[in-house]
Amino acid sequence: MTVNLLFPGAAHASPAVQYTNPIAAQRADPHIFRHTDGYFYFTATAPEYDRIVLRRATTIQGLATAPETVIWRRHASGEMGAHIWAPEIHFINGKWYVYFAAGRADDVWRIRMYVLESSSANPLTGAWTERGRITTPWDTFSLDATTFAVNGVRYLLWAQQEPGIATNSNLYIARMGANPWTITGATTRLTVPALAWETRGYKVAEGPSVLQRNGRLFLTYSASATDANYCLGLLTAAATANPLQAGSWTKSPNPVFATNATTSQYGPGHNSFTVSEDGQSDLLVYHDRSYRDISGDPLNDPNRRTRVQKVYYRADGTPDFGIPIPDGLTPARLISYDTPGAAVRHWDFRARLETNVTPLADSQFRLVAGLSGSGTVSLESTNYPGYYLRHRNHEAWVQQRDGTTLFNADASFIRRTGLTGSGTISLESANFPGYFLRHRAGQVWVEQNDGSATFRNNASFTLE
Repeated sequence: MTVNLLFPGAAHASPAVQYTNPIAAQRADPHIFRHTDGYFYFTATAPEYDRIVLRRATTIQGLATAPETVIWRRHASGEMGAHIWAPEIHFINGKWYVYFAAGRADDVWRIRMYVLESSSANPLTGAWTERGRITTPWDTFSLDATTFAVNGVRYLLWAQQEPGIATNSNLYIARMGANPWTITGATTRLTVPALAWETRGYKVAEGPSVLQRNGRLFLTYSASATDANYCLGLLTAAATANPLQAGSWTKSPNPVFATNATTSQYGPGHNSFTVSEDGQSDLLVYHDRSYRDISGDPLNDPNRRTRVQKVYYRADGTPDFGIPIPDGLTPARLISYDTPGAAVRHWDFRARLETNVTPLADSQFRLVAGLSGSGTVSLESTNYPGYYLRHRNHEAWVQQRDGTTLFNADASFIRRTGLTGSGTISLESANFPGYFLRHRAGQVWVEQNDGSATFRNNASFTLE
């Protein structure tokens, strides 16, 4: 049986996730697969480009310290002898499959797609069989095979250089054949890199990955050179449409995930999707670097690292990936208890309550150890690292930490069980006992609890 864990569902607020990034150093093109055995399986490109590695853990964070097993090594000669790139692990019809790209030992840029198969319950300890190359309509540069199933039909997606088109790679789709290493029927070209952000350094569309949600298929892909120009694009189709028809897909005009110098995240891309431990949140898995400038060819720089962050959804059901968040603890959003869908956000640094926040990062905060210590918490802005939610004249602002004792106290809160009861939280001022963070008239304040139901509702939040 094939289990599609990214199943269609309704957009809704889901509990916050808490991870610490990066998950893995020197691991690019990451792929995390959540299996029905309770484990997350993680594979990625090793910077030596000579092997396929695999680790597993029962939590996403556990992958950071899980032992890593080499399940396959490159050949000493001939095919599959160089540039072992972008492995993905899938469980299809009761067996494990790893899709990957490789060059020849004697022609390292003759990159093609290959498949491994294992029938063992534990793919880290079981034997793997080489099922050979995936044959496509052209014997040309091809890579980044992935697979998904919709409406009972399984498809293969990949990137390839097509004769007669002056690009490095385009995206293609075909129906899967009798087994998971063959395709059948027509091959459809889904997109060609033509926009400015898809053609910086190289004309690239690669690394496709599909997220099924809210009655649609969201296909992310990576564009441009693998340096700080690397970014994610998006194609969208109705889940009921025929994915083999190019016209079923609409390309977003701008990248949906890109370098952010403020958070020190450069060249995010080659993503996959998985789900949180409770199954309630979709997670974006990707690599990037912590610096912009690279000496020499980016492919020779080993420091792409694996990162994970939550996917949020707009009111119309489309994903909002936001920005690559800073290293360290992942952020959350404070969602109002009594105004569904409304989040605390900063606008001109004043805190307010708003639905459909744009940009998303204005409403994301890291709950870190309180600046005043002693069991308190502070809320650090995601898109303004070093800026914290603090009260001033009872108004809530997001301001840069100035190192003073007063600022530290104003920006520290005691996390309480929500004044409305379990399932919510309330944030009591550390230096004004009995005063809580609350919304009123569309803005956020720190005011004294008057005991009313209105105050309790206004001062209670869920973490999303």
